[in-house]
Amino acid sequence: MIAPSMSRPESRATNFADPRIPSVLSHLLGQMGITEPTPIQAQAIPVLLDGNDVIGQARTGSGKTLAFGLPIAMLCDPRVRDVQALVLAPTRELANQVGEVIGKLAQARRLRLAVLYGGRSLLPERQALAGGPQIVVATPGRLLDHLGQGNLSLQSLRIFVLDEGDQMLDRGFGPDVERILHQTPTRRQTVLFSATVPPWVSTTAARHLRNPVTVRVDPVVTTPPDVIHTVYEIDSTAKLAALRMLLDQRGNAPILVFGRTKHGVKRLGRQLDALGYPIAAIQGNMSQNARDRAMASFRSGETPILLATNVAARGIDVEHISQVINFDLPESAELFTHRTGRTGRMGRSGEVITFLTPEDTAAWRDLERKLGHKFSRQAWQGGATSNAKRAPKPAVSA
Repeated sequence: MIAPSMSRPESRATNFADPRIPSVLSHLLGQMGITEPTPIQAQAIPVLLDGNDVIGQARTGSGKTLAFGLPIAMLCDPRVRDVQALVLAPTRELANQVGEVIGKLAQARRLRLAVLYGGRSLLPERQALAGGPQIVVATPGRLLDHLGQGNLSLQSLRIFVLDEGDQMLDRGFGPDVERILHQTPTRRQTVLFSATVPPWVSTTAARHLRNPVTVRVDPVVTTPPDVIHTVYEIDSTAKLAALRMLLDQRGNAPILVFGRTKHGVKRLGRQLDALGYPIAAIQGNMSQNARDRAMASFRSGETPILLATNVAARGIDVEHISQVINFDLPESAELFTHRTGRTGRMGRSGEVITFLTPEDTAAWRDLERKLGHKFSRQAWQGGATSNAKRAPKPAVSA
């Protein structure tokens, strides 16, 4: 049975000088400028170190990766050359990002890490697995490829993490996750982290977790508190001109523009590139190398505008994104929450601009109902956003 949501007592909270945390890891965190845990880290880390199964919910950008990554680095034994920890992520980009965070911790403890995802050759991954990693970060499909070829075994697994657990348990990934779970020991520690944990996720997770502790840092909220929302009612034929005007007013900070479909993002990218805008794009039809180059260019600031389908809404951590522009409306409230979470991260301010066409009206009403918040709207006048009437700050957070 799922344990009720709880805030851990203050005496249970951790800091990075906790005597249970090895000095080599405390020292590394200090070198990285991480001295105080975020709320999700302070509450989840001691519960994980006690060996509990955990459902963790906190808004995007709150430090969830370190909340499970630090216990993984502490619980794995570098003397045992078997896979002891597995993190499943829904996208290649998120798997890479999680791998970067855990990789630093693993190296400090002389643990080996392998990151597995599709869109590239199996051979380097097969070689990495032959080296005996203790920690694997993977997307479900690629992990099943390696399991099917006998490149690794999960029989020594101690801790199993579902990152972005709401997406990992839905109909798209659910069957693959089930197949993977059947190849793991029953006496494993199972962990689910996500920005959103709707009731169906808790119900589904109950089949796989044993008496989990539920840690919710902001359980009632759904959109970041430091984000200003502006919703423009606009005709679909005017969207490109409106986007160009917004981009012409941009400052130096990165901007993320979301489209609904792969073909739509590709077409929009071609249009903006032809008009001379410094853009990069990621969508599912691109090769992994092309996606990696686009993300590297955006992270470095070489191309300050990134166009993306929802693949970028899950866990991509790029600092100081000033604006998220919903060129196309997302398909669900959960995706709206994850898109919104790309800005206003770790207490910083941000802005979300959403284009709302007449065709979107019914879907938008449904989205507001599910979010539990009604956003102010205004007609697009073609003027500067700095003079526009902003939607009031929502009283909710993701």
